[in-house]
Amino acid sequence: MSAGRILVVDDDPQIRRVMRVTLTGQSYEVDDAKSGDAALEKLREQRFDLVLLDMNMPGMSGLETCRAIRGQSEIAIIMLTVRDSEEDKVAALDAGADDYVTKPYNAPELLARIRAALRRTPSAHGPTGLQKVGAVEIDFDTRQVVARGKRVRLTPKEFELLRYLVTHGNKVVSHRELLQAVWGPDYGDQVDYLRVFVNQLRKKIEPNPSTPTYLLTEPWVGYRLQLSADNM
Repeated sequence: MSAGRILVVDDDPQIRRVMRVTLTGQSYEVDDAKSGDAALEKLREQRFDLVLLDMNMPGMSGLETCRAIRGQSEIAIIMLTVRDSEEDKVAALDAGADDYVTKPYNAPELLARIRAALRRTPSAHGPTGLQKVGAVEIDFDTRQVVARGKRVRLTPKEFELLRYLVTHGNKVVSHRELLQAVWGPDYGDQVDYLRVFVNQLRKKIEPNPSTPTYLLTEPWVGYRLQLSADNM
């Protein structure tokens, strides 16, 4: 039984071969593309569950490819970066990636990230319909978010993070609880990782991300989403 269909996009043929061996050994169906243009063509013709996308490709870059994919699909995207820098991580998430893995990667970490990206938090246990958080409108049925009159696009993981925080509105949610609830049991101690996602979410929903009024930090503990009395 297939664990999912994955498209590997990298200009290095050796990396594509290693990825194919690693992933097929875990029951994933794998196809690959050596450029962004080739990846977009395959995504138009076939159904995939996840894209592993190299950030630094010649021609259409990984960031450009990610933006193009995200403009037409909610497919899970993991960006493969060469440098473990905050700048690269933020650039990947800004482009619409759900996650990032630094090269050279180890197989257990990559497989854990893939499982987390493919995982979806069950919506049956969260809010439904239209919810408001200050000037932000969240439609949990259509997965659309409008902030200050403009629609903002959240990645699937950003949306599930927001959903979990709304579900526990006005309550402090610990770092570990958020990581394990949204990303799965393989996570729990990656506080810096969570901080990058929270900062990205703030950029999209907060009037002033540097001084948030909705998504608040509880130092050394976690985060709290401030809801008005009308939302409770």
